[in-house]
Amino acid sequence: MGFQEQIIQLIFSGLTIGSIYALIATGFVITYNITGVLNFAQGEFAMLGAMISISLVSAGLPQIPAFILTILIVFLLGAVFERVAIHPARRSKGSTMIIITIAVAIAVRGIGLLIWGTDPKILPPFTVGEPLNIMGAVVQLQSLWAIGVTLASLFIMYIFFERTFMGKAVTACVVNRFAAQLMGIKPEKMSLISISVSAALGAIGGIIIAPISGATYEMGLMLGMKAFIAAVIGGLTNAPAAIVGALIVGLLEAFTEGMWSSGYKDLIIFGVLLLVLFFLPNGLFAKISGKRV
Repeated sequence: MGFQEQIIQLIFSGLTIGSIYALIATGFVITYNITGVLNFAQGEFAMLGAMISISLVSAGLPQIPAFILTILIVFLLGAVFERVAIHPARRSKGSTMIIITIAVAIAVRGIGLLIWGTDPKILPPFTVGEPLNIMGAVVQLQSLWAIGVTLASLFIMYIFFERTFMGKAVTACVVNRFAAQLMGIKPEKMSLISISVSAALGAIGGIIIAPISGATYEMGLMLGMKAFIAAVIGGLTNAPAAIVGALIVGLLEAFTEGMWSSGYKDLIIFGVLLLVLFFLPNGLFAKISGKRV
């Protein structure tokens, strides 16, 4: 493989993993904007999406019904998480809320260990077929699924927030929570919706990545951390910026692994996070994007 083909290969690899980070990072941004909570259990929703879908498919359920059922289950689990853990502590300090989400993440990870064990599990690819040759690069069909499903999910999210009454109510809470209350919008209800939707986005990310790299009970930790880094790079207040941040993280990972060593990819990513926090604490795109979801 020549240098040009290698670059194209790495770009596709970066876009694939970056698109998965984008779904989870968007969940971070939505939750943070509505509730002010940094939900460090977000990655665990991706783990649940991967493991539940694998279990359903293994039990004989066709893929599409299994995926839809998985997303609904994780959506409901997100609602339970908000009502049980977030809502009762909604007036607590930010640090307390963060500790709660970390505790929930650890608990969910432990439950995952008890249910699915430590052995990695794999989900069959969405489409069986030979890889595509694109400008000399070998691209797996699952990579195209990952990018396509992510774009479709984000487009649906855009329609929800910009074209539906419920979505505009959520957006109103983001722009001005007090004014939204004066208009009869209940922020507590919007909190329930936002965390449930964020959980569903995480589940979609988990379903997509399961055929690519497999799934384990502890996969949510690193997925959540990388998505959080992507959201921080974008500024934590803007979903499109978080998506750009996710693609940056994915490309950095792919090029570090392909051109240097896989052992350094986490070092590079967390190094970028520190640089952003030191020099651009509001994110790379905060000034040009404003506060939007």
